[in-house]
Amino acid sequence: MNTHASLLRPDVLPALPQSVYRARRQQLLDQLPEGALMILPAANLATRSRDTEYPFRQSSDFWYLTGYQEPEALLVLCKGRREGEQLLFNQPKDKLMETWTGIRLGQEAAISQLGVDQAFVLSEADQRVPLLLAEASEVWLPLEDEALYHRYLGWRQGVRRLQKRAARLPDRITDLSTLLGELRLIKQPEEIELLREAARISAEAHCRAMRNCRPGMYEYQLQAEIEHEFMLQGGCPPAYGSIVGAGDNACVLHYVDNRDALQDGDLVLIDAGAEFQGYAGDITRIFPVNGRFSLQQKQLYQLVLQANELAISLVRPGTTLDAIHQAVVRCLVEGLVALDLLQGEVQQLIDSETYKTFFMHGTSHWLGLDVHDAGLYRQQGQARALQPGMVFTIEPGLYIAPDQMDVDSLWRGIGIRIEDDVLVTEEGCEVLTQGVPKSVEGIETLMAGGDATD
Repeated sequence: MNTHASLLRPDVLPALPQSVYRARRQQLLDQLPEGALMILPAANLATRSRDTEYPFRQSSDFWYLTGYQEPEALLVLCKGRREGEQLLFNQPKDKLMETWTGIRLGQEAAISQLGVDQAFVLSEADQRVPLLLAEASEVWLPLEDEALYHRYLGWRQGVRRLQKRAARLPDRITDLSTLLGELRLIKQPEEIELLREAARISAEAHCRAMRNCRPGMYEYQLQAEIEHEFMLQGGCPPAYGSIVGAGDNACVLHYVDNRDALQDGDLVLIDAGAEFQGYAGDITRIFPVNGRFSLQQKQLYQLVLQANELAISLVRPGTTLDAIHQAVVRCLVEGLVALDLLQGEVQQLIDSETYKTFFMHGTSHWLGLDVHDAGLYRQQGQARALQPGMVFTIEPGLYIAPDQMDVDSLWRGIGIRIEDDVLVTEEGCEVLTQGVPKSVEGIETLMAGGDATD
């Protein structure tokens, strides 16, 4: 029978081959005990206002396991089930609804295109899942999903109503998020290629912003340059809300208003990344609005750049993010003392955390399908050792608040962060974001019309 595959939008089909997603589901099943039942919901549409919705973005866990790009679905894995271990409940084909909101995959095509064993209409879940639950040894759910947990309780009650005293329900429920996060943490070769492309597109967009920056522009105009490049390079949305902060606004870590004018003599910080087929780029660069760093801007910038390059040089299997962060802190504190922005003995300033006035955030976070990706940072109470295939950011920064009255006014209102994305390799690391310059010379050359090289 015709599965209508030719009528499917390209973004409905998995970006990667179905074999990749089926292998991921099998890898998850292999780690579940016999008889376990796993239930994972897709994302739902979110109302923006009245009868309009935000653009749909699939749950990252659901995306990781299925590649499926429609809302309102359930993935159910049943370890050891003879009729098939991998089940999908999704929306039915509906000509009227598809006229309004686009082609749906439906059940028949879900089996052929997604590689699940069985697919059912979503409305059947309340009848079928309790039957699966009655045969399960234990249940795995993302426990932070309150709606799903309450639905699960309803399914349990349904089993009791149907089977009464004969009901045999699992008495163990386990959070799925940790196990799935650990699977997502080590990137496979096909994921690394997508992350490289997300980083490449992000880097080109940052270069475009540098080339086009002029005094008198507005922050939102630089945001438009960045996000226009994302779309030109493959219809990529931002992986997160783009931050474009000029002058004092660069000292606000998650500034997103992006509405002020760019003043001659100020720096402008851009923290923005493209999402390519679900995978995030995450780059921060800061550069002078007029194309030339002042003395104080350059001194502070060089210090942050030194910390950034030191951190990257330390990335290799076996080290930890904690160790890298501590090295960054020491580098920044020594530099701040040399610039007389901090006074005292370096170790004492580190121990007392006095430096947090100027550097108050961490150096790194995991990167993948989420910009702050899944995966544990500590194991058995200890910082985990880095392994090949891990991808994370390196992003030291210094922020001299405009109301920091105990420092010379020449420093006030300067906020600097330099962020790169790195992949741990067998020998060390690969910097995925090297396509955008970060040296003073490289930035000034690019802004003067030269090549985008360091």
